[in-house]
Order: sequence, then C-alpha cells, then structure tokens
Amino acid sequence: MITPPAERHDDLPTRPLRIAAAQAPVVRGDIAANAAQAAALIRRAAAEGARLVVFAEKFLTGYEAELISSDPLRYAVTADDPRLAPITTACRESGTIAVVGAVTRAADGLRVSALVVDATGTVAACYAKQHLFDAEVHHYLPGTAGCTLEVDGWRLGLGVCYDSGFPEHARAAALDGCHAYLVGALFSVGGGEQQVRVWFPARALDNTVYTLLANHVGHTGGWNTCGGSAVWGPDGRLLAQAAPEGTDLAVADLDPAQLRRVRADLRMLTEIAGRDAAVAAGPRNRHALS
Repeated sequence: MITPPAERHDDLPTRPLRIAAAQAPVVRGDIAANAAQAAALIRRAAAEGARLVVFAEKFLTGYEAELISSDPLRYAVTADDPRLAPITTACRESGTIAVVGAVTRAADGLRVSALVVDATGTVAACYAKQHLFDAEVHHYLPGTAGCTLEVDGWRLGLGVCYDSGFPEHARAAALDGCHAYLVGALFSVGGGEQQVRVWFPARALDNTVYTLLANHVGHTGGWNTCGGSAVWGPDGRLLAQAAPEGTDLAVADLDPAQLRRVRADLRMLTEIAGRDAAVAAGPRNRHALS
C-alpha cells in the first residue's frame, strides 16, 4: 500500500549515503567489455566509500538502437543473463549497489532499462524508461511504472534520460517520499549541455531532492556526448562533477541534515503534496535493497 505523500515528507534518513555517478567510454555492442568496465568502476567507487553507483543509459551496449533491434538476443539482456556476472560479482564482493543502463528484452518487446544489482549480487529491480525520445518509439516499449529504491533509510527514485525532461516524473518520485532522483542518460555536446545545466538543478530545487546524472562520454549511436556526470544538492547547488571527457566518477554524500535544513526553508513539496496526490497515486514499484 502506498503511504499518502503528505505523511512521508518528514520521514528522513538518519545517516549519510555516499553515491557515485560513473562515466566511461563504451564499446559499441560489446556487452562483455562494457560489463567488465562497469565492474571496475563499481570497485573503484566502493574504494571511495560509495554505497551505490549509477551508470549511463544503455551503458552495456552504447546508444545503438538499430544495432540492438537487429539482434535482440545478442544485444539485449534479461535479469539472468550470464554476461552480467562481472557486475553482480563486483557488487557482491564490494557490498555496493549498481544501477546499470541496458536494453532489456521480454516476450512483448524491448525496453530501455535501468537494472538494479544489490549488494548480494542479485538483480533486484528493473526500471523501464517511461518517456521515450524521438525515434526510440520505433524500437522500444515505454515503461508503465515508476521505481523507488530503499537503501539505508534513503528513498531513491530512478529515471532514464528523457524522463528527466518532464518535471512530473521527478515530482512523482518526490511525492512517493523520495529523497533523491537518480538518472542514467545520454546528453550531447551543444543542446544537451544546456539541458543538463537547467533540468537537474531544477528537478532538485523544485522537489527538494538530491539529483544525480550519470552521462555518456565520447561518441555513441551517432551522438557526441558531453560527460560531466554530476550530483546536485536539494537546493539545486552542484556538489560534484566528473570531467567532460574520459573515465571518471562524481562522488557525493547525501546528507540528512542538509536535506532537513533545505526542506525546513523550502516548503513547496509539503504544500503541494495534497494537490498533487493524483500524480503520486500512479503505479510505482518499490524495492528495499540490501
């Protein structure tokens, strides 16, 4: 049963949570190579104290819609895909949670997804992108439910790329009691850089939540991506940012004291919760992670 949003906003975590946005160039269509790269970054993030690490949209293949659609068995994954083993092993051995971008396949078609691997090495959740971009509608099915993760007392809402362009998407997470909004994406040089600078601080400030972007770097699927993976505070201030190019991590602590201070000053979320109850009543999956 979903708790009414107005009853959840003062239910804050009691201790900090360190998270990381990971970025690295991907190898086109090579799930094994990209999974190995993800595993290395999971271990690196864990060495820096991160409990959870997020990767870019379609990190396991690159942003390659035509390639993926040409051979779904080769380029799309399921939760039990053996090629995920480097990632599940890294999570289990380091005690880290990973959110990894991939295309997933099911009997009814393909979806752009965020696979959630918990600290036991189990694929514990899968969120499917709800807002498909441009030509994606010809290759993929949209997701039908939001997704909230519960980690060490923190509630974390997931998004994939174009989801973050719709204020209602982050708002639905906030109204479900989320303290942070985590997005794996592809933003490109030029217009994408402007979107990043505007959308993510806005999603943070409007909802008084931490926001995270894990972006691509280099060229993939015909896009020249802009990197700069980052974390913003619940007041919209930039806390950590990776380089615009190359392999890097943006690591930041989610601080319950800071969250409480910001929400005491900026009351929009509490005041609008009742009016936006219909948004929060939409389908949403919840997963408590170990």
